[in-house]
Amino acid sequence: MSGEAQTDPHGSQERSAPAPMPRLFHGLSGRLLWLTVVFVMLAEILIFAPSVAGMRMNWLRDRLDTAAAAGIVIDGLQPSELPRSVQDDTLLATGTKVIALRKDGTSRLLAAVDVPPQVDDQYDLADVPMLVSIRDAMNTLFFGGGRVMRVFGPIGETDMIVELVMTDDALRKDMLSYAHMMFVLSLVISLITAVLIFLAINRMMIRPIRHLARSMQLFSERPDDPERVFRPDGAKGELAVAGRHLADMQVELQRTLRQQKNLADLGLAVSKINHDMRNILASAQLMSDRLIDVEDPMVRSFAPKLLRTIDRAVGYTNEVLSYGQASEAAPRRRIVRLSELCQEVRDMLALDPGSGIEYQEQVPPDLEIDADSDQLFRVIHNICRNSVQALAVFHPEDAATVRRITVTATRIGSVVGITIDDTGPGMPRKARENLFAAFRGSARSGGTGLGLAIARELVLAHGGTIALVEKPGPGTQFRIEIPDRPVALDDYRARA
Repeated sequence: MSGEAQTDPHGSQERSAPAPMPRLFHGLSGRLLWLTVVFVMLAEILIFAPSVAGMRMNWLRDRLDTAAAAGIVIDGLQPSELPRSVQDDTLLATGTKVIALRKDGTSRLLAAVDVPPQVDDQYDLADVPMLVSIRDAMNTLFFGGGRVMRVFGPIGETDMIVELVMTDDALRKDMLSYAHMMFVLSLVISLITAVLIFLAINRMMIRPIRHLARSMQLFSERPDDPERVFRPDGAKGELAVAGRHLADMQVELQRTLRQQKNLADLGLAVSKINHDMRNILASAQLMSDRLIDVEDPMVRSFAPKLLRTIDRAVGYTNEVLSYGQASEAAPRRRIVRLSELCQEVRDMLALDPGSGIEYQEQVPPDLEIDADSDQLFRVIHNICRNSVQALAVFHPEDAATVRRITVTATRIGSVVGITIDDTGPGMPRKARENLFAAFRGSARSGGTGLGLAIARELVLAHGGTIALVEKPGPGTQFRIEIPDRPVALDDYRARA
């Protein structure tokens, strides 16, 4: 189907060709131009109806005024009667067939020729509402021609009324000429208005929009090229703000693409190292197993811890690529004594007494937690190791300040809360803004930020939460909360 990416036989996906930029009058600007013409024409049509109605009323009043002037002159010649030739000239000048004057309640026929047998329409020009005038004008314009109409109205401020009988042929002809002139004038006005609006909007909107669209098209072709990042100008307005946001988004996207490429390269390198490391650790595991047979009491005391450490290392090498390629393995939860787990963390940290860093546990010996012991060990160890690294380079101004890591835990109902607190320099602002973000959330130079990212993923897999806690004094404090698994009703009944 058109518009979709095509896939080659080897399974690789090719990007579809970008859609070409529409030509100037075929895109948004062209539609805007024609819409402007249409809307102006609609406005002219709304003006056209009352304009034609006004033209018709003026035309009838002109005829009525001409006939009234002639009628007053003729009325002054009473009781004489105008010759036939004068009557014909008068009727010809007014374009009528009958002129009558109504005065003092009586009507007098001033001039007449070819008196029609009947009158089709009658119009009183004394007081005509606008809607009635528009209706009569449209009726004459579209359906007139050959009809006889009677028109009458007062003469100035007097009580005399002049009456005319005429056909509507001349009126309709003049109305058609007026309508044609109005159409041509409206079309010219609409085109001029559309062009002016088009030029103005094209400069203010269309040109910047096309510039934005062109920049996005070029960037999509090669998103890794810094030269294709949109460069906004110093203009003001909504489109200028959109351009600046687009530039920021493209820069951020390029940074993300670089980080993903680095992550892919790192995954490839680690996969090569992982293969050899597993063989080395397997050999170390075989040799460590022989330490159990040694009779030395000191060897027997640290041999189990060494074996557990090597077992964890083997497990880490098997899952070392899980963060970059897939999610962590589902936790294998069981009931674990948290104090013993924290003691293993102390042993793994191997703090030198001469370093001045203290490690304290405030965990009840009988506190148990429902969790994957290896994954929970990784979480606590990663955070404590970060604290040790921060405290190692921290030299407080107050000599009385003790550099200390404190691990506390409490159970409230079915939730176990673990707090890891240190008295170090605290987390920098940049690390707070990118907390738990891989490759961006590191609090020290040269760090990757993977420790906290992995810790968060493992805690979330347990259905728990991990958060940085604001504390009044110096240092960093993390709070971990892990709930117990819900007990199935059948298991509860079996235990009961």
